[in-house]
Amino acid sequence: MTTFNPEPEHLPRERPKRRLPRPSELRPLITFRRPRFDARERRLARAHTIADLRTIARRRTPGSVFDYVDGAAEQEIGMHRARNAFESVELHPRVLRDVSRVDASTDVLGARTALPLVLAPTGFTRMMHHEGEIAVARAAARAGIPYVLSTMGTTDLESVRACAPTARQWFQLYLWKNREASEALLERAAKARYEALVLTVDTPVSGARMRDIRNGLTIPPALTPRTLAGMAMRPAWWMNILTTEPLRFATLSSFDGTVAELVGEMFDPSVTTEDLRWLRERWTGKLVVKGVQSIEDARMVADLGVDAIVLSNHGGRQLDRAPTPLELLPRVVDAVGHDCEILIDTGVRTGADLLVARALGASAAMVGRPYLYGLMAAGEQGVERAIEIFDTEYVRTMRLLGVASTDEICAQHASLRSAHRP
Repeated sequence: MTTFNPEPEHLPRERPKRRLPRPSELRPLITFRRPRFDARERRLARAHTIADLRTIARRRTPGSVFDYVDGAAEQEIGMHRARNAFESVELHPRVLRDVSRVDASTDVLGARTALPLVLAPTGFTRMMHHEGEIAVARAAARAGIPYVLSTMGTTDLESVRACAPTARQWFQLYLWKNREASEALLERAAKARYEALVLTVDTPVSGARMRDIRNGLTIPPALTPRTLAGMAMRPAWWMNILTTEPLRFATLSSFDGTVAELVGEMFDPSVTTEDLRWLRERWTGKLVVKGVQSIEDARMVADLGVDAIVLSNHGGRQLDRAPTPLELLPRVVDAVGHDCEILIDTGVRTGADLLVARALGASAAMVGRPYLYGLMAAGEQGVERAIEIFDTEYVRTMRLLGVASTDEICAQHASLRSAHRP
């Protein structure tokens, strides 16, 4: 048998000849970046992923505020399982497809949106950054995607609507023990032309968010020796909070205490399907139920005439070890997908995750933490950057999969690896 020898011994080895480079050869290699005088631009120039925004956010905000966004309930198992589910998905590309032009838009709740992405409701948003809900609403409006304002927001719903009067805005509702107060919110949302109402149903009591408990987080943050010491480390955040409008709940007259205390005082643990029927009778717009975590409950809610369901375990912030929404998604779509739309949240961190959600049957995915990382990192520009990252990653993933439009995405493009196991 003959062995191939790429360098026979009888051939001499020649070393490259060295010489000094000519000035004309060096000139094209010498480049200078235009200096960035805007501090926010400098920070965001380093943000290429949502994980990068998270790193910047951690440096910009007090630890207790960052932990409120970043943390989850008890051992945080549910939050990590939700993320791991997306990471375990296998994508199935097709080749020799024309993807020179890609249409990322789609229909969500009967109207076109630029991406299958919805900015989820988050409470206490001005605590993350003094620009708060106004910054988020403006960024979402420019991007052409819906934004859901929370009942626990820190800017009133009329002001949020006024800052983006033609944008797609939804209002998230917790049913309070005081039904008259809840009904008043419905009337205000309808008058302000909110397109959809999102009822959250997974908060009969507050989850045990151990980071908040250990940090002693109160709403608004109390000026204790610990927080005063933190001012020296995050002076810009404190200066912005103390020199703008006082941090308060837009739908509450006043409150001073922990998140768990607030939930215990205001939210109603006796809510049943009768309350959902009551709500359906009073709200004439689109009605969405958020927090469904079983096939049986999905069927029950769909039978009551809702327009959409959000499969969600509240970002892992309520019941730890709750079902993982992505793993539940295909079965819920099979059970009720013909009756109402299915959306999903928890664990979504990349544009590829949006595509996975679509492939497994969701019309769109909701995100909370990712845009809050952007908000903490650089205010409104940071939220814009978060949306840009999702857009860039989503379109790139579509092209690499050989898909030219969102509406083409289907089950053949992605599968849960757990489904392959015996």
